[in-house]
Amino acid sequence: MTAIPESVDQSQPAPEKPVRRRTVVGAYFALTKPRVIELLLVTTIPAMFLAQRGIPSPWLVVVTLLGGAMSAGSANALNCVADSDIDAVMDRTKKRPLVRYEVPRRSALIFGIALGVVSFLVLWLGANLLAASLSTAAILFYVFVYTLVLKRRTSQNIVWGGAAGCMPVVVGWAAVTGKVEWPAIVMFGVVFLWTPPHFWSLAMKYKDDYARAGVPMLPVVATTKQVSARILAYSWATVGCTLLLFPVTSWVYIALAGVSGVIFLVVAQRLHNDARKGLALNPMKLFHLSNSYLTLVFVAIAVDAALTPVIG
Repeated sequence: MTAIPESVDQSQPAPEKPVRRRTVVGAYFALTKPRVIELLLVTTIPAMFLAQRGIPSPWLVVVTLLGGAMSAGSANALNCVADSDIDAVMDRTKKRPLVRYEVPRRSALIFGIALGVVSFLVLWLGANLLAASLSTAAILFYVFVYTLVLKRRTSQNIVWGGAAGCMPVVVGWAAVTGKVEWPAIVMFGVVFLWTPPHFWSLAMKYKDDYARAGVPMLPVVATTKQVSARILAYSWATVGCTLLLFPVTSWVYIALAGVSGVIFLVVAQRLHNDARKGLALNPMKLFHLSNSYLTLVFVAIAVDAALTPVIG
């Protein structure tokens, strides 16, 4: 976000820029939070590559991505319905479709449920029942456990609620193998441990937003030093978890994951050092890097699996 320049006349509020209204299709698409879906799908494909120990069926990949995208879109749309009251008072979320009355609340609810039903059918018919069931379980967990219970009641909301965002790797594995095996659990663990430092760094930037909305995100209820310390601890745990995939990968993955992990830890350590010294913080640097880090780790998984016949 860019800061709004101060107006010359301090006694008069700066005029707001006109907001362009989305089309109907655009508004419903925005309900699904497509940028969040992109990151989830980035983890699904590499999980399928590793499960296949090579390149999986293109048809299966397409079906799994389509079903997974609709499943994530369903959860996000239902989250928008449940959180429309707090979205209205947060600067970061006040442009969402329900806040701007671009989509009726009832219509958004029906849309979210319909997406979930269709996603289950797509994954069931195109992959298997286990993948479809796991994906649906993620929707239910995200909406009923995270959004409706944890988010507004505990500072550990994103720790446990983030489990829903870890499910795409398990769904991808199940789509290929029809079962859940330990490498899928390790990848689940990587995303699970990565979520707190990723989200808490964002929440540090927007803690006033969360405080105004009454959401007890950790940066709202803890000191900056405490938050940065937990971010650093989870960052170490994340990098450590990535190394547990060594038995099913090669030096290619270990090298890429190791180098990117060191960079991730250096930035997390610097954030904690600045917090301890009381210096100005730039948590968004870690937030953006965390996206790149997770992407690189899972790209490394896919590349390593694709090269298995060559280097194995």
